[in-house]
Amino acid sequence: MSESTSASPTAAVTIRPMRDRDFFSWLPLFVEYGDFYNSPVTDQKALLVWSWISEGKHDVHGLVAENADGTLVGFAHFRGFARPLAGEVGVYLDDLFVQPDARRSGIATQLIEAVGEAARARGARIVRWVTAEDNADAQKLYDQVAARTTWLTYDMGL
Repeated sequence: MSESTSASPTAAVTIRPMRDRDFFSWLPLFVEYGDFYNSPVTDQKALLVWSWISEGKHDVHGLVAENADGTLVGFAHFRGFARPLAGEVGVYLDDLFVQPDARRSGIATQLIEAVGEAARARGARIVRWVTAEDNADAQKLYDQVAARTTWLTYDMGL
């Protein structure tokens, strides 16, 4: 995947694939993301997710947003999925996070667009994601870059 750079109100940001050396910069962002959704990120969980990304397990991939001084300010995790009824493949955007002080600068849009670029390169016809019903700020952005669906999401605990 190619890296893209664009200017935000505060600094240039580069969107690029995660690298092995990003773990300790990604970890506090992932912890903050977990806190936002009341899903604590333990060391064990973080190491497991990082192994999925760094070793390509479960087809999980990661992108980061890096500012001009090399600090990571956001990330996106995504994976492929089959769409049997459509006879196609898609990409599922599992996680999207931008540090609060870097929000409203276009970084989330850049991350979503980079996931779209990765999806096209994989032959996917759709990028899909969900967000919390009460996450109005995120929905404002998502309504600008994608079509809201009428589908409801269900989870069956096992």
